[in-house]
Parts: sequence; structure tokens; C-alpha cells
Amino acid sequence: MKHISILVPDEAVLGTISDTRYMFTTLNEFLESDGKPAMFKVQLVGLKHDIPLNQGLFSVHPDVLMQDVKKTDLIVIPALSGNLKATLERNKAFIPWIIDHYHKGAEVASLCIGSFMLAATGLLDGKECSSHWASAAEFRDMFPDVDLIDGRIITEEQGLYSSGGASSYWNLLLHIVEKYTDRALTIRIAKLFALEIDRKTQSPFVMFNGQKKHEDEPIKKAQEFIESNLTERISVDDLASKFAIGRRHFDRRFKKATNNTPAEYIQRVKIEAAKKWLENSHKNVNEVMYEVGYNDTKSFRTVFKKITGLSPIDYRNKYNKEAVVA
Repeated sequence: MKHISILVPDEAVLGTISDTRYMFTTLNEFLESDGKPAMFKVQLVGLKHDIPLNQGLFSVHPDVLMQDVKKTDLIVIPALSGNLKATLERNKAFIPWIIDHYHKGAEVASLCIGSFMLAATGLLDGKECSSHWASAAEFRDMFPDVDLIDGRIITEEQGLYSSGGASSYWNLLLHIVEKYTDRALTIRIAKLFALEIDRKTQSPFVMFNGQKKHEDEPIKKAQEFIESNLTERISVDDLASKFAIGRRHFDRRFKKATNNTPAEYIQRVKIEAAKKWLENSHKNVNEVMYEVGYNDTKSFRTVFKKITGLSPIDYRNKYNKEAVVA
């Protein structure tokens, strides 16, 4: 029997705790209805007996205290909320416990922004990780030794799992279910919970908002210039010259400040604007392409799909209200 330990930290997101518990207990019910023994012992694990969440609106009573768990097979770190540095400080007692059980053979899975607690253990240093796209800049600032993969729904490396933002954690749970059971049972649970199986990317959901929480003022002005001149064909050489910075030095400073190269930043700003046109206007794909400074249809479609995971027409059909009704 697999022992599943679902942590209940202060400032945890309640849904990620209850949904994880619900999925694994439902699997047990499936197995028992088929005349098979239950496979999972599911426990909520806390630092104390009563844990208020959502500013005291809810209260969770763990099954067991952390120090009473002698062995486990899977530790699930739920999504966190609030000020993440303060949240990690309040829950720091979990960190050595997670490390100890990992070295004893347990696997560890973080859901959404629970990745911050997993990264705080140091176990992810030099490894890949997924998290919510909206927290990427803060994550990279706090954990520069972790390879955060933008847009990825699931990462798995050496018994450490992480998921992308928000509801992406369901896909990680399905991934773990299939690893622990089989494809047939995974499909069955996916159908019960109405989940899209094998979803790989959160790219269509990403809203690009250029990282400006830095102190490099010339780079910040370059970002603002890019964002204010969507219809222009902006070259990196022109940008470097405009702000009187050597090209190679400009590239390095821009990448350090924004986590994007200048060329990537230009593309992302233009594609984010194109997404909004496709979502909210009557313009066709070619008209939108011209609005954001592209003249080559193939180039625009290639960049758009690379960033969003969808073609422009598929994106419009998915998110434009009139297209959906049609």
C-alpha cells in the first residue's frame, strides 16, 4: 500500500488539499468496487492539530502530526498563498522533514505555487521545475539555482514532481496515478473528474507582463519603448543604439533584468497584444498581424504558436466570444 502524506501548511490553498485527498480516496473506492484491495493510505499531515486557512474562514484538522509520520511514499505539497517568503518562514519546520523523507525514499510533489516550498528544500537545485506562470519572476529571484520551465504543466526528475499554475495540478495528480496504477484506472478517474488527460502546456493561459521589478532604468525604458511601439519593426541593434549601450552589453543587461533576451521580449509583447486583438475584436488574423508589426504570415503564425501553443486562428476560435458562438 502506498502511503500518501498531504501536507497542511499555514496559508495553504484548501482546494489543492481536499482535491488531492479526494482523488486518492476515490481510487481506493474504485479498486474496492472491483473486488481489489485499496492501494493508498491517505493522511493529512500538519505541524499542529488545528490549522486555520483563508484568514480563518476554514479550519483543517490533520490526521497526524508531522513528527508522527515514520515512513511515507509520496509527500504532496499543496499550493500556497499570501506573502510567499513569510509563508515559507511560518512553515519552515516542514523543510528538514521533507528532505529527510526524500532521502529515505519518498517522492515529493508540489502543486502550483507549492513549488516554492519544494524549492526551499534545496532538492530542486540544478533540476527542472514547473510553477504558476504568474509567479515565475518571484520564483527565479528566490531560487536562481532551480531551472524553472515556462509553460510546462508537469516536471518530473529523480522522484521530484511539480505542476504548472492553478488547475494544472490535476494533471500532475493524474500523472502520478498512472505511475502508481495503470492507464485504464487513470482514464477512469479522469473521466469521473472530467479532466483532459495528457495536457502538456499552460502556454495558452499565460498573460505576459514584462518583468519590471528591477533597478536597471535604461532597460526599463527600453521595455517601455517596445511596449509603446507595437506596429514598428524594432531591431535589437536599434534599441542598443537608442539607449547608448553596446549591443553585447545590452543583451546581457536585458536578459539579467527581464529573464528574456531583447528579441524574445519584443516577440512576447507583440504576441500578447495580438492575443488581446484576437480575443476581443472583429479583426481577422491578417489584420491582427499588421496591428502588431508583422508583415510575414508564416513568421507570425510560427512565433504565435511557439509562445501560445495554438495557431492564431485556433486561439481566436477558442477565446473570442463571437467565434465560440459561431
